[in-house]
Amino acid sequence: MTVKDMEKRRRVMARSMQLGHCICDPKKSCPCDIFRQQDLCPCAGEQPTPPAGPAKLTDLVHRPGCASKIDARSLKRILTGLPSIDDPRVLVGMPAADDAGVYQLDEDQALVQTVDVFSPSVDDPYTFGQIAAANSVSDVYAMGGRPITALSIVGFPVGSVADDVLHEILRGGIDKMKEAEVAVIGGHSINDQEIKAGFAVTGLIHPKKIASNAGLRAADQLVLTKPLGTGVLAFAGQIGRAPDGALEAAARSMARLNREAARLMIECGAHACTDVTGFGLMGHLSAMAAASKADVEVLWDDLPVLPGLLQCLADGIVPGAIERNREASAASLVAGDGLDQAMLDLCFDPQTSGGLLIAVPPENVERLVEQLHESGDVGAAHIGEVRGPGTGQVFVLTSGKRSLPTPRRFKKTKVANDRPASAESPGCCSSAGQEDSTEPVMSEEGSGACCCPQNGVPEDCSGTEELSAGVSETEARFHEFLKSANSPGALGAKTKQAMAIALSVLAKCEPCVKSHVKKARAMGFTQEEIDEAAWMAIAFGGSPLMMFYKALRSSV
Repeated sequence: MTVKDMEKRRRVMARSMQLGHCICDPKKSCPCDIFRQQDLCPCAGEQPTPPAGPAKLTDLVHRPGCASKIDARSLKRILTGLPSIDDPRVLVGMPAADDAGVYQLDEDQALVQTVDVFSPSVDDPYTFGQIAAANSVSDVYAMGGRPITALSIVGFPVGSVADDVLHEILRGGIDKMKEAEVAVIGGHSINDQEIKAGFAVTGLIHPKKIASNAGLRAADQLVLTKPLGTGVLAFAGQIGRAPDGALEAAARSMARLNREAARLMIECGAHACTDVTGFGLMGHLSAMAAASKADVEVLWDDLPVLPGLLQCLADGIVPGAIERNREASAASLVAGDGLDQAMLDLCFDPQTSGGLLIAVPPENVERLVEQLHESGDVGAAHIGEVRGPGTGQVFVLTSGKRSLPTPRRFKKTKVANDRPASAESPGCCSSAGQEDSTEPVMSEEGSGACCCPQNGVPEDCSGTEELSAGVSETEARFHEFLKSANSPGALGAKTKQAMAIALSVLAKCEPCVKSHVKKARAMGFTQEEIDEAAWMAIAFGGSPLMMFYKALRSSV
């Protein structure tokens, strides 16, 4: 426990109370709830002792790994119109949308620079640090460069999570960088609500030996050096449905450096390369094809996958990031006969510290794959080829030799609730105005449905699994109706989500508003869009609703 300096406390609190706001958090009044409940003044530097023991990192974040990054479509919109850099020494810059930037120093040497930060994709802090380092340094390898130095970047909720967790994250990152023969020479930290870690990495490369993403040539063969599936499996782990051994295999793959793969691709005369990370195979391959003005094809059956991945796809365990990646790059995909959506989800799965996607001449592809296997990249595979000049289309075909397994059946989980639903408000989210009510549960499928956990009603309203014992047929049908009503139809998912916010405000249901706003943000809503939806309700309900929403807005 922090030693209390009562003189400092009196001085700081006097200032805060005079202002009417805590000086450490202007959103709070003084005295704050922490002071009332724990006799601690955060403004005076008094903090509770951080909890001891291990922390399950993926429980502390909303989106694990590279799925935490801004999606490609939103990023493109945000970057549009930014000033260009007019400098002949910039060989690869932002317009190229490549893995790293390249800045020429002289005729024989150029700098390769990149930065990558994301939230935990695994629960073990040391392993997460290793993965963050391997992921960050991979962009330099993808350009054909040699990384030499790194700066660490971390976000950490100091006081809420044990200090040892951050220590282990940094230790894992430094150890992995040491394995890569990269010197960590400093860093930067932020007190953040969610844990994040990564590195800014600098490397060296010859100006005429850059393996950009724009060098595809007709008949080049495509090789992927690591198996796919880290995004799906991380999500499966968060909801307790990862197949046995799948998370461990994913962690080993993510922590593996792409150093040997980069060395071998240079020896085999690679014409182009990128690493497959947050935008998924489809996002990175379509960008590669568009930059090269070529069309490519891949064979779905040959795509390497992590253990348990196909089972998860068959079970419908699909994170929201897959939907965001699909929205960004599906226009470039041409799917062959025999491929359904569940199979194609594999192509949009966001990867964390994924493999290199390499284009090599046809005569070298077998040698490259064989040498990759010998070097330890046992999941490396020859996945397709460059058809020839084109507009950036990606043809995904299947030979029919691989299919998805039979879906597993899961029992739905009841949600404990200490109080019965209000008899006066029998509809969904009927706990409006009850401060200790349970928040409504949002279905992952993104329909915007509000599934309130009252009276033991199952959390998941998807209707694809068996209902728990004790849930009546009437209740089951009601939740099927909720799913149908909230699913995209004549109105799109975003429109229905805006309506859900408005109706939640109109009902003055605080947990409903919080849940629907959280879902809206995950779908890419801006604060302005959320406020406009709320004001539609206020237009009908008047001043009381305006006061309700304004009081709630700062906490959602």
